[in-house]
Amino acid sequence: MTTPQILIFAILAATMGLFLWGRLRHDIVALLALMACVLAGLVPGTEAFTGFGHPAVITVACVLVLSRGLQNTGAVDWLAQRLLPREAGRLTSMGALMGLGALLSGFMNNVGAMALLMPVAVQLSGRLDLTPGQVLMPLAFGTILGGMTTLIGTPPNLIVSGYRAEAGLGHFAMFDFAPVGVAVALAGVVFVTLVGWRLVPARKASGAEGFETGAYLTEVRVPEKSKAIGLTLRQFEAEIDDSEAQIVGLVRNEVRMTAPHGGRRIREGDILVLEADVETLAKALSVFSMKLEEAGSSSEEAEPATPPKRKAEDKDDDAGEDGSKRDEDIVLRELAVLPGSNIVGRNARDLRLRTRWGLNLLAVAREGQPPRARLRTLSLKSGDLLLMQGPAEVMGDFIKDTGCVPLGARELRIPDRRMAFVAGAIMLGAVAITTFGLLPAAAAFMLGVIASMLFRTVPPRDVYTAIDWPVIVLLAALIPVAGAMEATGAADLLARFLVESIAQGNAIAALAVVMVTTMFLSDVMNNAATAAVLCPIALGIAGVLGVNPDSFLMAVAIRASCAFLTPIGHQNNTLILGPGGFGFGDYWRLGLPLEVIVIAVSLPLLLIVWPL
Repeated sequence: MTTPQILIFAILAATMGLFLWGRLRHDIVALLALMACVLAGLVPGTEAFTGFGHPAVITVACVLVLSRGLQNTGAVDWLAQRLLPREAGRLTSMGALMGLGALLSGFMNNVGAMALLMPVAVQLSGRLDLTPGQVLMPLAFGTILGGMTTLIGTPPNLIVSGYRAEAGLGHFAMFDFAPVGVAVALAGVVFVTLVGWRLVPARKASGAEGFETGAYLTEVRVPEKSKAIGLTLRQFEAEIDDSEAQIVGLVRNEVRMTAPHGGRRIREGDILVLEADVETLAKALSVFSMKLEEAGSSSEEAEPATPPKRKAEDKDDDAGEDGSKRDEDIVLRELAVLPGSNIVGRNARDLRLRTRWGLNLLAVAREGQPPRARLRTLSLKSGDLLLMQGPAEVMGDFIKDTGCVPLGARELRIPDRRMAFVAGAIMLGAVAITTFGLLPAAAAFMLGVIASMLFRTVPPRDVYTAIDWPVIVLLAALIPVAGAMEATGAADLLARFLVESIAQGNAIAALAVVMVTTMFLSDVMNNAATAAVLCPIALGIAGVLGVNPDSFLMAVAIRASCAFLTPIGHQNNTLILGPGGFGFGDYWRLGLPLEVIVIAVSLPLLLIVWPL
């Protein structure tokens, strides 16, 4: 083993260790791996960032933009209205929901498809008398299965196609994945619809009635000579800073203000709406000589009643202090944090929820349980479920700007038929251009992006926000690392070891080894990263055995797209953690038999469609 081979294996081992550790975001880990290769001399510094111009990376970014166009125009809602039965039983409803998720995921970002259908799944669970998780997990798995059916369905397919082209075999066509992918997706959907959903743990949903905040929403009046008079709300909270208490509202002159500005000063006669546990509440009452209002309310009554009109003498007094909206339309919303949301890693204080948005964060549920950290300083994670309170209009803006999914009941948006038709035509046009080989996929879908901006199905200002940049950086950084594996001969060395020591020179056994290895890695680290690492090894194994490399590349594509055992293997699995009330160990009960079915169906089909 040469020194460069030792170095690349060490870097790969460290990279996989960091992926498994999970403390650093995947794109950061990929950049660290790339820079390590540059410093070790395995990747020339002038070629370190060539991955950003790789066709697979460009295509992924373009598909994300076109997916946003389908979402913005209501094209997906139009499909849902027509394809989802309203009064059918469990089997029909579950099959239709999973089938729609799989269909959408073949032509748009599967995380976007999942986010659009999540509210529908939550509503459906109530009608079918199931827990939300028993519908959300089948939907998540259905959207993952659908991604393997087309070239653009999931990033691993594009990566595999790119490596095939670099090997001198040309790109895979748009529907080359369909013969095996559709059969596997159909088998998976049928299994989950008939049997699999019964294997999903029936966890208690974390909802407005299920959040365990350990606190009450209580009204406290500020009497004459109270020590709180003259303090700002921020100073008041600082006095009880060692507690979980927070001020979530203020009533002054019979006008209720939700999420008042921290700089507002407390006056005699004010009523503070405190979220606090019993001990904290007792401390506040004692220290500030305050008293409970007779009409105190629990957290289940957090949505306030419509207040009377504001008194004229108070208009000037409060003007400009915080711009809080009156709360005739104050609502409670349960929001799931999407992977890649811009609030991941930040807390309520960083986000300035009250001063910037006029919103209250009342509770957080993580893996079905309330976190132990303090609410105001809790760093949010993808899959968290948030209980938010505030004006309905502001809540809608917050959801749009931060990338969260509302889980409460909602009607499907009324589509703009003309714009939905345009968005669908643009997507179909890009697919057709790629299918008939008129242009490479990257160029075809870039034309689609330009058309989307010109016809404003995706406004130009939204193009860059539609792209999941961590995924783009991950792909672009790992492509040169995978190239270093080939250049140093490490991929060929590992391929020979797998063929000679494990597969014993048998091509079918080697194919099974590749599938199982890919399956394991995709369940514990990002599926795009798995494809990038395994493609050079798969090509090396095919070269050692002297067999058709397409069989092995397709094996990598199928297995990298099927991560069902853990919540970290795929973003859709992470997304349902909080809303489904799941824990880390809840996925394998349905995921393991589903992965067995995937191997049982795909292995013989690969040998038929892509013979060795």
